[in-house]
Amino acid sequence: MKNIKTSDKRNLWFERFMAILATVNLSLVLFDLSYVHWRDLYLQKLPQIVQIYDPIKGIEPHRETKKYLETLDALEEQVSQTGLQSPEVKSKLEEITRLSNEIIDTNPFAGANKSGTLEKIKNRMRDRIDNESAKQSFAIFWSQPYLTQKGWLPEINFFNQRIRPLIATNYYRRIGESGEFINNFWIIDSVFVILFALELLGRTFLIRRQHPGLSFLEALLWRWYDLLLLIPFFRWLRVLPVLVRLDQAKLLSLYRVRRQINQGIVANFAEELTEIVVVRVINQVQASIKRGELIRWLSQQENVRSYIDINNVNEIEAIAGLLVKTVVYQVLPEIQPAIVAILRHNIETVIHQVPIYRNLQNLPGVGQAQTQLSQQLATQITTNLYKTLVSAVEDPVGAKLTSQLVQSFTEALTGQIKEKHLLAEIESLLSDFLEEIKLNYVQRLSQEDIEQIIEQTRQLRTQASLPAAVER
Repeated sequence: MKNIKTSDKRNLWFERFMAILATVNLSLVLFDLSYVHWRDLYLQKLPQIVQIYDPIKGIEPHRETKKYLETLDALEEQVSQTGLQSPEVKSKLEEITRLSNEIIDTNPFAGANKSGTLEKIKNRMRDRIDNESAKQSFAIFWSQPYLTQKGWLPEINFFNQRIRPLIATNYYRRIGESGEFINNFWIIDSVFVILFALELLGRTFLIRRQHPGLSFLEALLWRWYDLLLLIPFFRWLRVLPVLVRLDQAKLLSLYRVRRQINQGIVANFAEELTEIVVVRVINQVQASIKRGELIRWLSQQENVRSYIDINNVNEIEAIAGLLVKTVVYQVLPEIQPAIVAILRHNIETVIHQVPIYRNLQNLPGVGQAQTQLSQQLATQITTNLYKTLVSAVEDPVGAKLTSQLVQSFTEALTGQIKEKHLLAEIESLLSDFLEEIKLNYVQRLSQEDIEQIIEQTRQLRTQASLPAAVER
């Protein structure tokens, strides 16, 4: 027992290790998929990540924007050495103005799908100079008179804070021989894929050992979701095996999610399945009626599909006998006072209708005597009738006569039903009645709240499992 617990504990730790490993791989996959979209944020907040991951995505600085920023650095260095009014600074300002015009004309941001960034740069420069032309705005900004008038430090600080970060976000991404952008993430991902492939292979052999009847493919498909960890495309699908592994490793509870998924699947099929089953049953009953099996069932005669009797008992006669005994021994004793009251009332009514009684009614004591007489008659009649019925039931001869009466009644009823016109009318009415059931009630079954039914079923299972749990 101790060895089993130790083995289960080791398996749980292994499952948790592989689940964490799969989660790390999924995190890297999602990071890779979102890297280009979020690169500007990484460049601003975590530039070290950009330096490391840009080569993996085939990203490198764009030559035009890189040259522009390098020229800007040289301009700042030149101003700090020779001052704003020196000929060297004037030459640098002319060069950076020319580069600004080239950027506006060639739009080097288009290759990275960042043309909006260039428009943002131009708009900010227009607002700064208050000029509708972006080229003229750059020309005025990078001129000695403007920088002297506005001040070198405020203007260069504005450019470094508001314009330069936008220019720095531009990049060039190399394209491979396949015509797609270079992405070397597969080098990182292959390490995880190899580990997951070896694990899946080991699990497959273990499953085949536990279930010798399975083929290698069947055992492999036992954990089909792990195959999503191996495919090099649609890597985002790995979220499914990761969630399954986290649940199996008890690091994440997906019970409610699984229950909702199962409930949704059942709800989708239950409505249609219920309607199909009920309609099929009704159709079979209608077909049996049209084939005349109803009358053959009533008479229990042999037909094409011979009637199967499982207990050698005439159920109709047996039911009739049970009903008679129930009425005699159970029902009549309870309703005897009510029967006596009804009989007494009827006797009094009859006596009051006799002309002689009307004349004698005025005599003293006649009314009380009449009441006592009615009560005695009603009680005596009821008692005698009940004794007669009990005697008839308990008397073997009476029981036999009762059985013959039921049999005769059944035969007479069956004989009358066999009349063609009556039989045809009954079959037609039954068939129409069943058709009405299909039209009126089957639709209600399909429209019933399936989720509520599933919840009730789940509660019944829970209640049924409680006694077993208590016994254990």
